[in-house]
Amino acid sequence: MAEKYAIITAAGKGVRMNTPLPKQFLPIANKPLIIHTLEAFLSYDSLIKIILVLPHNQILFWKDLAYKNKFDFTIELVPGGPTRFHSVKNGLSKVPNDSLVAIHDGVRPLVSKSTIDRAFTMAEKFGNGIPSYKITESVRITDYAINQPVDREKLRLIQTPQCFQSSLIKKAYEVNYDESFTDDASVMGKAGARIYLSEGNRENIKITTPEDLIIAEALLKG
Repeated sequence: MAEKYAIITAAGKGVRMNTPLPKQFLPIANKPLIIHTLEAFLSYDSLIKIILVLPHNQILFWKDLAYKNKFDFTIELVPGGPTRFHSVKNGLSKVPNDSLVAIHDGVRPLVSKSTIDRAFTMAEKFGNGIPSYKITESVRITDYAINQPVDREKLRLIQTPQCFQSSLIKKAYEVNYDESFTDDASVMGKAGARIYLSEGNRENIKITTPEDLIIAEALLKG
């Protein structure tokens, strides 16, 4: 079986949180948010190799935070870039070919073991596995003053970890940055690959606002 890696991107600035502390370091359910995320992957597989991508000026802060919270697992630290694309590319440089790699938002601490496992399993079989889930609300598409309904059965919300055979995603990331690259699946799709959707978990929210933090804390404590 191929060796498994996880690239955790954590370069947020907490702008929408209205706090000077980057959101990945905010305390939630008695520990920093990013530690919950890291522990979710270590709980899934204690042998998984983790690469944490941080802004260069936050690496020392993280080391101090990890020490204070008694987080003593061995992970590799990699400085990020000007965009998420560049940060992921830096992380991928530390991943060997012929392995499986998950790329995950550091501010998604509620990812389940089954979501991680399904994405890795699909990636091993088809080259990629992208967690998603069905939309339950009604949806309309707008174009200025005109709007019309969209068949929600044809839509999926996309999550992370997005998992890949490492050689394929590293090859896809050899292109120049494009603003259309909203996630790793869009980079892979640009390279011509078919994208395979796996089942995510609805609690796996990306924490971007104070309201998200309240919801995530309730779920983690529950």
